Amino acid sequence: MNTRMRRAAVAVAATAMAVSLAACGSAKESGDNADSSDDSAKKGDAIKVGLLLPENQTARYEKFDKPLIEKKVKELTNNKGEVIYANAKQDASQQAQQVDTMVTNKVDVLIVDAVDSKAIAGSIKKAKDQGIPVVAYDRLAEGPIDAYTSFDNVTVGKTQGEALLEALGDKAKDGQIVMMNGSSTDPNAAQFKEGALSVLKGKVNIGRSYDTKEWKPENANANMEGAISALGKDKIIGVYSANDGMAGGIITALKAAGIDDIPVTGQDAELNGVQRILTGEQYMSVYKSYPQEAATAGEMAVALAKGESLDSLATSESDSATTKGIPTVLVPVVSLTKDNIKDTVVKEGFYTVDEICAGKYASACSKAGLS
Repeated sequence: MNTRMRRAAVAVAATAMAVSLAACGSAKESGDNADSSDDSAKKGDAIKVGLLLPENQTARYEKFDKPLIEKKVKELTNNKGEVIYANAKQDASQQAQQVDTMVTNKVDVLIVDAVDSKAIAGSIKKAKDQGIPVVAYDRLAEGPIDAYTSFDNVTVGKTQGEALLEALGDKAKDGQIVMMNGSSTDPNAAQFKEGALSVLKGKVNIGRSYDTKEWKPENANANMEGAISALGKDKIIGVYSANDGMAGGIITALKAAGIDDIPVTGQDAELNGVQRILTGEQYMSVYKSYPQEAATAGEMAVALAKGESLDSLATSESDSATTKGIPTVLVPVVSLTKDNIKDTVVKEGFYTVDEICAGKYASACSKAGLS
């Protein structure tokens, strides 16, 4: 793990919920009383956590989520816990096979970020039938889920919508905006859209709206080209983009059409997105504390694997189409602009100033007071 990741993980570890650590300690202490108890305690720490992430198009999963979850599991199991990892690369069928493999390998708990929240339900039931609890991570999958952690996704959409309105100011109805939503198979995308529309509806003219297949930047690029052709380049005054990856494809299409200086939103605080915000190509992103989300997932997974209650971890409950009252932790989000880059992604160790300000971005960093 690189220095940046260590800093982020250590920062979260310092604020980890004490009950989980106490539980690990009590298991270890009880094991000191007798040989049989010691074996039981060792087995309690030597857990296998199956981690299934949905895709590798978005930088966050491989760069942040995976190593941070691994770090937290190690911390809570005296370095005896093992994370078995698989990435579905946006293929729901492949993810179903990965769940089957995890069940065959007899993992003690699963952390699942579903490619398709509905399609994964049968696989989750298979795991549960084998006594394997499941933590839904980042996206609320259907099926018999035991715990869920994510961000307040409706609030993410509201944050994006509010930022776009602020950027448009009194010109909000002088033209058309384009909405570039996420994949229709991702329940988060529907919540982002819901939140954004709750702010934008009636205050802007929505010329075109797309559900972007697989969240891919190239699909967002093609959709944007279609919107420009349909609406006319002089009519588009802003773009709601549900994440930074798609924003990159959108901005490429805008530049090719000779459109510049219009606000484009984003999400995930990807390095390229942060750099585009500095240069003014992208208006904002949504900063989400992956260290906090990953730490919570690790805590939930370890507790479930050891048969412990989640009462002291969960702060709310969520309902899916198939399961009610799922113990939940939702992590707060922040609107990321030029003004707070230092206090968010730099402060929490996502990126160093040197990384952000490399090469052609040095001048923009200097103007923003970053270097």
